[in-house]
Amino acid sequence: MAHTETLEDFYKQKFNCLPDNFTQDIGHFNVFRSEDTHSSAAKPIQYSRRDFYKISLFRGKGIVHYADKSIEMDGSALVFFNPIVPYTFENLNKTHSGRFCIYKESFFTEMLRNNVHQLPMFSPGANPVYVLNEEQDAYVFAIFEKMLAEINSDYIFKYDLLRSYVTELLHYAMKIQPSDRLFQHPDANSRITAIFTELLERQFPIESPSQRFGLRSAKDFADRLSVHVNHLNRAVRQTTGKTTTDHIMERLTIEARALLRHTNWNVSEISYCLGFEAPTHFNNFFKKQTSTTPSAFRLA
Repeated sequence: MAHTETLEDFYKQKFNCLPDNFTQDIGHFNVFRSEDTHSSAAKPIQYSRRDFYKISLFRGKGIVHYADKSIEMDGSALVFFNPIVPYTFENLNKTHSGRFCIYKESFFTEMLRNNVHQLPMFSPGANPVYVLNEEQDAYVFAIFEKMLAEINSDYIFKYDLLRSYVTELLHYAMKIQPSDRLFQHPDANSRITAIFTELLERQFPIESPSQRFGLRSAKDFADRLSVHVNHLNRAVRQTTGKTTTDHIMERLTIEARALLRHTNWNVSEISYCLGFEAPTHFNNFFKKQTSTTPSAFRLA
C-alpha cells in the first residue's frame, strides 16, 4: 500500500511550508482554491490514503479511485474523502476552478464528531461523489467562498462559523443522490484488500485492558465495507494468497505475544481485550497458533 499522506506532506508538496494556523489545537482546518494548489498536468494513479478529511467541489473531468470502485466525473460534483478509505484522484482537466477544504477529525467537537461518523458519505462502502447541476454548483461554490473569506478574517469565533459551513455542506449533500456512474477497476481486488488491511491495523495496538478488539471475523469486515463476505474473501485470497481469517488470526497472535511479553496484564485481561469470550478460548487459540500456552510463553 502506498505511503499515507499527512497534513505535513500535503503542505510541503503544495506550498513548501506549513501555514501559520497549523499548530492551533482545533483539529486543523483550511480551505483552498484548486487553481492555487494543483499542477495543470494530469497525474498518474497512485493508491494512497490520508490522515485528514477532505471535501472537494470538483469541476471538469476526472476519475476518483475509491475503495474497490472507480467513479467517473464529467461536470460538477461534491466529493467527500475520509482517512479510513484509501483513494486517489485522476485529474483529466487542463485547468482547475474548484474549491476544497481539509480538516482533522478533532476539528469537530465530540458530539458533532459522533454524528459525522454516522453520515452516509463517510461510510467505508459508501459512494462519495454527489453530482451537481448548475444551481447546486452555485450554492456549494458560495459556501466555499464564505469559507475562504472567513479563514482570512480576524473574527475570534471564525472556526465555529467554519464548522457550521462544513456541516451545511454535509446536510446539503444528503439531499442529493450520490452519483451511480461507476465502473469496476481492474485492480479492485488489491484495493479492497488494502482497505481490509487498514481497518485491521487501525484496531492496534491495544493500549488498555478496557480496549477491545471489535472486528474479529471476515463478516465483521465485510459489513463495514458494505460488500458480501464472499467478495471480500475472494479479493483477499487472490491478492495475498491467504484467507481473510488467516490475516486476522496472524495479527491477533502478534498482538497477543506483545501483550504477554510487554505488559503485566493477566491472561483474563488479555483474553478480554482481544475479543475472546472466555480465557479458555484464548488459551486454545494461542496454543493452536504458537504450540504453547500463554502462561508458558510469558515465562519463557
